[in-house]
Amino acid sequence: MNNATNLVITMDGTCGSGKSTIAKRLAERLGFIYLDTGAMYRAVTWKALRSPVDLSDREGLIELAGKTEIRLRRGEEGTKVFADGQEVTEVIRTPEVTNAVKFLADLPEVRRHLVAEQRRIAASRSVVAEGRDTGTVVFPQADYKFFVDAPLEVRTERRFREFEKKGVKISQGEVRDDLEKRDHADRSRPVGALRLAPDGIVIDTGDTEDIETNLNKIISYIKTT
Repeated sequence: MNNATNLVITMDGTCGSGKSTIAKRLAERLGFIYLDTGAMYRAVTWKALRSPVDLSDREGLIELAGKTEIRLRRGEEGTKVFADGQEVTEVIRTPEVTNAVKFLADLPEVRRHLVAEQRRIAASRSVVAEGRDTGTVVFPQADYKFFVDAPLEVRTERRFREFEKKGVKISQGEVRDDLEKRDHADRSRPVGALRLAPDGIVIDTGDTEDIETNLNKIISYIKTT
């Protein structure tokens, strides 16, 4: 176990598998901090986009990341993300940030800095950490490591329905192609690539997207391990 009082639970997995929703719900259920590692990279990216630093300026980005203070605070409406004291929970989800986050996330020096921050957060409280490499790189000694996945066709159908509800016109073929590209990109990242930890527990959400069913499956491992 991590230590006598704090637990670290990691939640990695593929896009569209439901890992983010499950991680958030698990953190709420257990009263833990939801440590969204991707949000931390987004927060630094958001700051970079509003700074004089060019996204091609490697050294400038590394310096900016080192000077950015990222804080996570758990409230009644979930975990809030702060960059240098300013709440950025919603603004870091814009397409502008999404398209630019790779410039920082693929820099080993930036990842080392944020991994240290993530470990600092988990040193003082129990966390459910979600991302690509939380169980392999960030917290290799985590108490429980889960890998959430579902067949590509299932994820395609779910994501397509999400777009339909939002009124976004897109074909299932386009959704499938996008997920395939993201899967390939996530698994072939130069740093922080998506992979199953040797002692990771695979949670296949392909049979059902019912959050409670999948959440209870995870909790059963935590209670009986």
